[in-house]
Amino acid sequence: MDYRVMMVEKDRLMLQKLAAVIDRTPGFTMAVRYQDASDALGQGKMFTPNLILLDIDHENAIPLIESFHQAYPHAELLCMAEEWQPESASHLVAAGARGCIIKPFTGVELQEAVKEFAQAGLEKDCETLVFFSPKGKSGKTTLIANLAEALARRTHEQVGIIDADLQFGDMAVFFNLTPQSTIVEAARDIRFLSPVTLKRYFVPVSERVHVLCGTTRPNYIDKVSIPALENLIRMSRSLFRYLLIDVPPGFNPTSIAAAEVSTTTYLCAMINGAYEIDHMRKALEIFKDWPDVETRAKVIFTRVSPCTEDMRRKLETQLGYPVTAIIPNEYLVVSHAADNGQMATEIQPDNPLAKSVDRLAEQIAGHRVPARWSS
Repeated sequence: MDYRVMMVEKDRLMLQKLAAVIDRTPGFTMAVRYQDASDALGQGKMFTPNLILLDIDHENAIPLIESFHQAYPHAELLCMAEEWQPESASHLVAAGARGCIIKPFTGVELQEAVKEFAQAGLEKDCETLVFFSPKGKSGKTTLIANLAEALARRTHEQVGIIDADLQFGDMAVFFNLTPQSTIVEAARDIRFLSPVTLKRYFVPVSERVHVLCGTTRPNYIDKVSIPALENLIRMSRSLFRYLLIDVPPGFNPTSIAAAEVSTTTYLCAMINGAYEIDHMRKALEIFKDWPDVETRAKVIFTRVSPCTEDMRRKLETQLGYPVTAIIPNEYLVVSHAADNGQMATEIQPDNPLAKSVDRLAEQIAGHRVPARWSS
């Protein structure tokens, strides 16, 4: 599709700069440009634009977008701003915008923005899943990696992973990645990113799974502020149908902030001895402050043996709280898969671990789930 562009930008120099970008970008023609929004509303129709780029830095954005949406109902409308404001994204969409692009932009960024927002707009129905553990060594990184692939395979949707374990995140190691950018750079740049440009910080590990890797050094923890992390999560929601977030163990500012903005928080613990139930019970006491705790806080036990429905019920009785899933102890399978740069769910899809992960993916995707967890 070829786009006839009407641009509305108060700053004369920025208007000239962006008009030149559009003139050099294949598939885009500069139909008309205005500095004054009133002139564009009154005069622009004769140029029959099908894409409007609207500056919202110097205006009361919502009424302005509504006016242009009413005046040009058949044109796509992209907002332009110098900084991304994730808290206002849903309001922009409700007013009639398809998305927002950060200026100045390149021709490639414009093409990507139009492609990204042409169908879905800024907001996607994203399931934000946080994986928390009361203590370390819970097996949640292995679970997240395999679950992401299982969700992508089952739903054919885009799945994102954010490694927010800011000191000891292992997602890059797990996927054998050497990323050029990590969560540190994404958090640093977040004010000047849009969803389209943020996606470049994620590393694709398969056709539908992308990973934002964790810090490369433990002392970089202070480089990711809580407000930046929250904005990063909000913006990432517009890129993926499922967003899986690995947070550090225990209650800390990072894990709390991620849990607060999540759709669901999974509390994960590895069955190694006699203390995991007590640790899980104590953690649940904190989450019980949520009025919707039973729908938002869900329990998963890993390395469970025997991994049967009877064992799940036993753990549930001991805990006094529903146990959503149990994952069997398949260390050799996981290690073999990791050594070959693959997921356990890929190399042995009929393995008990793969079946348990796929069953959890089925639950998350909203399909009917078999009653039994036996392997």
